[in-house]
Amino acid sequence: MNIKKIAFAVIVAALALPLSAAKPTHQGPVWQSTEKNFSINQIRDLALIYQGGRQRIPWTQEQIRPYVTHVFANGKKDWLFDGFLFLEFADMPECNLAPGYRGKRDARKEDWQRYLDSMFEKGKALDALNNCIETEKAEIGDPGFKHKVVITLPTPLPHQKDWGEINGKKLDFDKVEDAKIACQWYLDQLTNRFAKAGFKNLELTGIYWVDEDMWHLDGFTKHISPYIHKLRLQFVWIPYFKAKGFERWKELGFDIVYHQPNHFFNKSIPDARLDEACSLARQHGMGMEFECDENALSQRENSSAGRMTAYMDAFWRHNVFTDAAIAYYTGSHLMLDFVENPSPENQAMMDRLATIIVDRRNNPSLIPNNK
Repeated sequence: MNIKKIAFAVIVAALALPLSAAKPTHQGPVWQSTEKNFSINQIRDLALIYQGGRQRIPWTQEQIRPYVTHVFANGKKDWLFDGFLFLEFADMPECNLAPGYRGKRDARKEDWQRYLDSMFEKGKALDALNNCIETEKAEIGDPGFKHKVVITLPTPLPHQKDWGEINGKKLDFDKVEDAKIACQWYLDQLTNRFAKAGFKNLELTGIYWVDEDMWHLDGFTKHISPYIHKLRLQFVWIPYFKAKGFERWKELGFDIVYHQPNHFFNKSIPDARLDEACSLARQHGMGMEFECDENALSQRENSSAGRMTAYMDAFWRHNVFTDAAIAYYTGSHLMLDFVENPSPENQAMMDRLATIIVDRRNNPSLIPNNK
């Protein structure tokens, strides 16, 4: 169905309101909710950054800035996301880093290496994020925390025989031990390179499993999870709505899991999907994923801005914003798109979301050791 754009006059009026008006007055949250079944985590607000494939932007300092800080309509600037997930599922059109995509072939050892190299390239990705934070600190002061980073582990794809060799041994990914060897090789490189990089403003806290269901490698994550924990890192997963295995996430070796509603992208899906997704996440002790993309821009024909608003309303309704860890899918780079496509509607939408994120940093119940 068509979603009407918000009337210009309403947006202008909204911009004149204080930032605390970001939550709907008819269904505002209770900070001390008696139900505490969602997961919370050391990262309150985790931004998904799709990086590494040839199809992606390079993520320079200027490109990642709208994820690091937000400038409100009144000119005030504040820190935004406290965590960043760098992820990729395919290097298009060349190869797949996870099952179910349309690359020409499955990623081999050299592809895993190239993906890893891309994250440590000077002036891009991790280096750009670290430098951007340092620049912003000079303007608005120290945030009082290190920004946390989660990085993707490519999937050892079933039936792959041509991945490559480790210590002269040709690996066969139908063998669990061989798949573990490849994953451990990658994780050792990642952690060593991150430590040597000496990022002043970043802390590596987690490893992300990019396959969003358990149809292809059900149970394999249990075998690699202990090694991730040995490295003192969390194992992170974001399954799609009711994905196979989502309710068994603890058994599968994960430490924090975010449930996708998959509501934003299809206007035939009713808002009740958001209620169901939130209820399932609470029932199974998960966090939630907030979803939007460039179709939320006011300039888009048949804009999906109303779908993005529905997420905010549902997350207030179910106390997600007050009780849960949240990951934010924003398409390829929606925060940057908002900045590059200014309008009163876009400013108001981003101001509302940013106000929520800023307020969440002041909620002590979202700090795990305060529970």
